[in-house]
Amino acid sequence: MNDTILRFGYPATLIADYRHWMVLLRPDQPTLGSLVLASTSEAKAFGSLPAEAYAELGMVSAHIEAALSRAVSYEKINYLMLMMVDPHVHYHVIPRYAGSRSAEGLTIADAGWPKVPALGEAVKLDTDQVKRLAGWIKGHWRR
Repeated sequence: MNDTILRFGYPATLIADYRHWMVLLRPDQPTLGSLVLASTSEAKAFGSLPAEAYAELGMVSAHIEAALSRAVSYEKINYLMLMMVDPHVHYHVIPRYAGSRSAEGLTIADAGWPKVPALGEAVKLDTDQVKRLAGWIKGHWRR
């Protein structure tokens, strides 16, 4: 388990795991259903991932998009590979929508819509909210 995955709250935030990727609930939610798509490798550069990770990425992103479409009916989806603080290869997956979405007692507006995501205005989840929201998203997951 690399430090980036641990930093994003694994195992409490785990939504789905694959051979080369893990999908985690993002503990800070700029929009409802925001996730982290993290490589399970120790690679710190996108170009350093094994070829198999790229092949699997297509399937994983399709699973993400299907689940988030069911969960929050997003209008657009942003995959942000920022890697400024957390060094291992990962994306922030931000479902985008006009207005707000609600689930599990949370209502979160997309404060940046229709421009860049307002990451600084994210809702910070507590332990109980992480558990409930992760369970809710898992309920929309199909493999």
